[in-house]
Amino acid sequence: MSRQAGRFGDPRKVSAELFTLTYGSLIAQLMKDYENDVEVNKQLDKMGYNIGIRLIEDFLARSNVGRCHDFRETADVIAKVGFKMFLGITPAVTNWSPAGDEFSLILENNPLTDFVELPEGHSSLSYSNMLCGVLRGALEMVQMDVDVRFVQDQLKGDNITEIRLKFIKRLEDAVPAGED
Repeated sequence: MSRQAGRFGDPRKVSAELFTLTYGSLIAQLMKDYENDVEVNKQLDKMGYNIGIRLIEDFLARSNVGRCHDFRETADVIAKVGFKMFLGITPAVTNWSPAGDEFSLILENNPLTDFVELPEGHSSLSYSNMLCGVLRGALEMVQMDVDVRFVQDQLKGDNITEIRLKFIKRLEDAVPAGED
């Protein structure tokens, strides 16, 4: 096993690079299928949402974090545990709204955009929009309705990548009809 690690480098880095390249292929296929950046963004959000509602179980099982008591605690867990666990980065949590119901995640480097340049004519494409869907889906599964969107993106010439999360409401546990 040590010979393989020496020959191919760190297996986690190889996996991250493979994921990045695979994600790029997914984007290219979506662009062929939909030919419209807005529709591609919707599809990425939808796919991310479906991943997020499943990923939260793995996150909770592996992280051993308990229930967060407020949105600030949730933000810290997302940045320091979630992003670190799944993407190997720790974004900064900043730009809190005065009401404490909105914040930004600042990504100095976005692993999804390694080796990527947006093609001409696709300035409205949110290449990493799947992250917004993942966050929205995962937080919905822990009874938080949030709005998640990109505010700045390095692929579009901004200095940083900024994802904005806004708490909308706490979701009540729904009891299936007829089971109350």
